Amino acid sequence: MTTRILTGITTTGTPHLGNYAGAIRPAIAASRDPQMDSFYFLADYHALIKCDDPSRIQRSRLEIAATWLALGLDTDKATFYRQSDIPEIPELCWLLTCVAGKGLLNRAHAYKASVDKNVEQGEDPDAGVTMGLFSYPVLMAADILMFNAQKVPVGRDQIQHVEMARDIGQRFNHLFGKGKDLFVLPEVVIEEEVATLPGLDGRKMSKSYDNTIPLFGSAKQLKEAVARIVTDSRAPGEPKDAEGSHLFTLYQAFANQAQQAEFRAELEGGLAWGEAKNRLYQLLEDTLGEARERYNALIARPADLEDILLAGAAKARKIATPFLGELREAVGLRSFREQVQIATGEKKKAAKSARFVSFRDEDGSFRFRLLDADGEQLLLSKSFADGKSAGMINKRLQSGEPLDVRAEGQVFSVWVDGESVASSPEFADGQALEDAIARLREALALQE
Repeated sequence: MTTRILTGITTTGTPHLGNYAGAIRPAIAASRDPQMDSFYFLADYHALIKCDDPSRIQRSRLEIAATWLALGLDTDKATFYRQSDIPEIPELCWLLTCVAGKGLLNRAHAYKASVDKNVEQGEDPDAGVTMGLFSYPVLMAADILMFNAQKVPVGRDQIQHVEMARDIGQRFNHLFGKGKDLFVLPEVVIEEEVATLPGLDGRKMSKSYDNTIPLFGSAKQLKEAVARIVTDSRAPGEPKDAEGSHLFTLYQAFANQAQQAEFRAELEGGLAWGEAKNRLYQLLEDTLGEARERYNALIARPADLEDILLAGAAKARKIATPFLGELREAVGLRSFREQVQIATGEKKKAAKSARFVSFRDEDGSFRFRLLDADGEQLLLSKSFADGKSAGMINKRLQSGEPLDVRAEGQVFSVWVDGESVASSPEFADGQALEDAIARLREALALQE
């Protein structure tokens, strides 16, 4: 059985060496795992939130698509597409927007950071805040839920967005699923061992620090960048501290064990920094030279890239199109040609099909469950010494007398004569708990 994994790729800026070691290389390696059904998309709708330069958006999409393909992404094994080529995603985004709580979105880190900054500067709290920024988590939820991804690898700053996707998906399931999970609730994957490379100045390699090493610049540009790596003042012949050297850290990220051991010994033996930089340059050139040629060839043939991405979109839409049809049906956007039942009739029928199931535990005690129309457990009773006692409580619950329900944490229990007689499963949040209690009361009220 395969696991579906989905990764969004930011489409602003040009990829550098740190992007490759930290994100691209491990993602491409994961896509080759036969147990993984990998989806990778260019998040170009998201890019519009941060960038209003059309030429930069277009250029970045081209460069990033060419980068991933040049570095070995196999589009026969992975689904590779542009977000903007899947029209079902913005439509799903609207369906999810209609169930996403504003209070939930108010808590999004990016939005809160903008508000806090405005307040500090004495501005209106929402100055400069677009609905794109505010609704970013809903669009990300649509990206994930459209393909029912089970695993979503993200950096720690994106954990909240995946958790929001779970919350929104769970709310949609409850409102429109009729006991069926329309959406798989995604799980966050944090890569604890992802390489974080130092830049030319020793800080984390980042475009914001202007300390990056180009991934697919020319050989000359690569050599010049490596030559600018900051080192200490130890002269040729003096032993170097390999572990404290940014240059050695970069070398480690691309060398095998034998190469690392040899380079370490040479540094500790007094290898000159100039020669050490030449060694690093040569290693990077050997590692990236062929990929650079493939990259340049792809950049020179944008029509070929377009065909590859459109083929990926067609592959993705084979899933998205029928699934969106199912979701439209679930929310009531149905064809008039289909027979439409009266909403209250549908509701009552579903409630009446809720049922109690009595059983005997392995220890000989008697218990019962309350299942909803689709077999989802709403209640599990405590253990009773005999079947008569269990049956009496069962009848009391169906008698229509006022129901004593008490919530504690993410679980609720039902009490009869001052004693807890049954409890619910654990729910993800307070809203899901409230919804389950409402379903319970409705199911018991309409029992026959």
